[in-house]
Amino acid sequence: MRFVDEFRDRDLARRLAAAIAREVRPGRGYTFMEFCGGHTHAIARYAIEDLLPPAIRMAHGPGCPVCVLPAARVDAAIAVAALPGVTLCTYGDVLRVPGTRRDSLLTAKAAGADVRVVYSPADALALAESLPERRVVFFAVGFETTTPPTAVVVLEAQRRGLANFAVICNHVLTPPAIAAILDAPEVSLDGILGPAHVSTITGSDAFARFPRDYGVPVVVAGFEPLDVLQAILMLVRQANDGRAEIENQFSRGVTAAGNAIALGLIARVFEVRESFAWRGLGDMPESALCLRPEFAAWDAESLIPAASAPAEPKTACACADILRARARPTDCRLFGTACTPETPIGACMVSSEGACAAEWAYGRNRGRARA
Repeated sequence: MRFVDEFRDRDLARRLAAAIAREVRPGRGYTFMEFCGGHTHAIARYAIEDLLPPAIRMAHGPGCPVCVLPAARVDAAIAVAALPGVTLCTYGDVLRVPGTRRDSLLTAKAAGADVRVVYSPADALALAESLPERRVVFFAVGFETTTPPTAVVVLEAQRRGLANFAVICNHVLTPPAIAAILDAPEVSLDGILGPAHVSTITGSDAFARFPRDYGVPVVVAGFEPLDVLQAILMLVRQANDGRAEIENQFSRGVTAAGNAIALGLIARVFEVRESFAWRGLGDMPESALCLRPEFAAWDAESLIPAASAPAEPKTACACADILRARARPTDCRLFGTACTPETPIGACMVSSEGACAAEWAYGRNRGRARA
């Protein structure tokens, strides 16, 4: 298959791995973070860590939007779904994310709430048009990648005058999360694999502040195994040279400036929130989006019952440490025992992009890459 198999070539992968091994300096360690959950799954699926020399450690980052969805926002979605005449729509991964009391939208659905899985915001808008007697609320989740489609449906709802459609916005921003990791004293990074899909929207220049202000190299990388290996080689070379630059390995999909049309849609419909509480990372200023006041008629925040936001539930789950790169999934004492994809306790196991889900699905392949 063109443009896929080329980036999964076994011989090229081994040659890239050999090049990385040659570049590694004796006695030096390298810690690189793959921010995005898509990279985490690619690294696990293709056993890339087995190809890397022991001196290189890959740290999982918080780049899974479902994983960082705070429990209090799940509680809010459950409360809205329970309101009379409301149909709540969201993505499938969100249904099983636990709230503060370990309940979820799936348990709310089982209790009688009208909760539906959609594959895009446009599906939720179409449902609102077909159900004029109900209030259809789209529970929007995602980084910059999925924000433009939400903007499109809000504008379309305004154009059509669909008063029964509304959005609960949980769109979060990538750069503040990276900054929170770099500001934390627990993790020292030698480089970051920048997210691919996010960068198609924001452009690679959105991450230039991290080499400039933190002295940490960033290489935007695609999701195929050769993409990841080449990006790691680029990071090793930057670290060895004492350079801290933004480089774009994924030039076939990412430009420096990003997608002007998509960025324009985001700016037209959304504004930056003063603060937003992330699961695992806590309250972060200017780290998320909300609808602009002129779209208040389609903003479902007003439907959320007024209550003080509860703290994140205390649990033996190590999801918070995993999202901060302070722990790996196998460090959690619940991993593979009490917490599995069938009985998930933490969001990192619930989401298909979560680090624990990746470890569960592909961890058994470790050790085979050198065979």
